[in-house]
Amino acid sequence: MHILLEIKPGIGLSSLLFGASMAEAKKIFGLPEDTQLIDDIEEFQTTVWHYWSNGFTLFFDEKNKQLFNCAEIDNSGAQLFGKKIFDLKEKQIIELFKVNGIVIFESEQHDWGEKRLSFDEANIDFYFERNKLVSINYCKPLLDSQVLILKN
Repeated sequence: MHILLEIKPGIGLSSLLFGASMAEAKKIFGLPEDTQLIDDIEEFQTTVWHYWSNGFTLFFDEKNKQLFNCAEIDNSGAQLFGKKIFDLKEKQIIELFKVNGIVIFESEQHDWGEKRLSFDEANIDFYFERNKLVSINYCKPLLDSQVLILKN
């Protein structure tokens, strides 16, 4: 099954909104190909649904009624702000966010070779290897942050 993924910072993934239940996720995306429970951090427990063949993973907060709270994307067809995001270079992504009203970002080169580009206001991280975007991770807005409203 081919799925068009639309990354919606602060909102969700395609028609799945942050705060949705596992049952809602299953209705939209079907059963995951693989699941796991991450509980190796004391205050952090999450159920992870992997959709390997469609290039995305959903995270459900175990401490908050197993509600959808994060997504990781490596699907080259995924869209953000109407653009195929994996076709863009780092500077183009920065410009795309700027055009959409988000201008503050930070980047960090990790020892293991990945470069991270983060837009904290949108709670989204982009990971690059050899100047090519390889994955995107984003989560629901933090409780103490302002609600992010994006224009369509």
